[in-house]
Amino acid sequence: MDFGAQALGAGGHAGAGVDLMSWYMEIPPVSRLYLTGAFLTSAACAIEIISPFSLYFNYDLVVQGQIWRVITSYLFFGVFSVDFLFHMYFLVRYSRLLEDGDFRGRTANYVMFLLFGIFQISIVASYMNVEFLGSALTFMMAYVWGRRNEDVKMSFLGFLTFHAPYLPWVMLTFSVLIGNSPLMDIIGICVGHSYYFLEFVYPVIADIRGWQVKRILEPPAILRWLCGNPGDAERVHWR
Repeated sequence: MDFGAQALGAGGHAGAGVDLMSWYMEIPPVSRLYLTGAFLTSAACAIEIISPFSLYFNYDLVVQGQIWRVITSYLFFGVFSVDFLFHMYFLVRYSRLLEDGDFRGRTANYVMFLLFGIFQISIVASYMNVEFLGSALTFMMAYVWGRRNEDVKMSFLGFLTFHAPYLPWVMLTFSVLIGNSPLMDIIGICVGHSYYFLEFVYPVIADIRGWQVKRILEPPAILRWLCGNPGDAERVHWR
């Protein structure tokens, strides 16, 4: 499977001798933090330091004070397995492409993107029987990246070629074909579409119609300060 080799260009030909630590440190900070958290969470479960039963999302337990479940439910992708590696691959690839692309130099906006996704997905999960939500957030990343890179050509298993906006739908179809539930994938796509509209479509409409509020998802000043870009001017290219 090759989702996006053409999007990365020469990166797909990197040799096996690439230093792992160098690769790790080249990952943008927010994506690196998420990858590290997911890996350490699965490692802690593998050696039985913590139990997955203390990590899954449950609205009743959250309102009773177990607030950490809102975060840990996005960090656990299962025990070390092929499925775990599959999820890590997509997490690193599309989180990194977003952070290095549309959100380059706009760390606070990328954190806002993730917080928006976590908030929306958690609300939906409160009404459904779903426990671990990281795959939905990954689908949200893939959806937004695909919509922002409409001309990028991608391939699936070397014979099916498609443009980037169809990526989440190809992933969804493949997931269904191998017997997985499409619920989390659909949630991620829906939340990704809502973010794409509010961040990239609504500002254009508001500007054309002269509405006073032109941007809805602006990160607060405290978040900009924490992310190290308090005076960051917006560098969003709407299209």
